[in-house]
Amino acid sequence: MTETARPTDPADHGLDALVDAWLPLPDVAEQLGLDVGKVRRLLQDGALLAVRRGERRILSVPALLLIEVEGRMQPLPELKGTISVLADAGYDAAESLRWLFTPDESLPGSPVEALRAGHKTEIRRRAQALAF
Repeated sequence: MTETARPTDPADHGLDALVDAWLPLPDVAEQLGLDVGKVRRLLQDGALLAVRRGERRILSVPALLLIEVEGRMQPLPELKGTISVLADAGYDAAESLRWLFTPDESLPGSPVEALRAGHKTEIRRRAQALAF
């Protein structure tokens, strides 16, 4: 597995307190109209982030990382580049998710909410600053 799909305990990173809804990979596959193998490929390609959760350590994706575009669900388009910038700053999947879902007083909510609202440039600028 690549960095974006590396198994991590979300409890260690406070993710369960930040992320309201999680989707196991089969549910992500169903929503995207893909098979689970293609969803794993999205994880490997850095288009989505997932961590292992629960007693059974099921690989899960935060529901907010998916968005409906023209009647079809897809990964949030702005996410891939943002994941890349966070990875360049040394963030693994759990750390990236924690950063994306942590509320920021200077934004309307959290970075992931700002991405969903179309503020890609500002969020990537902030993510780039993390490397310094």
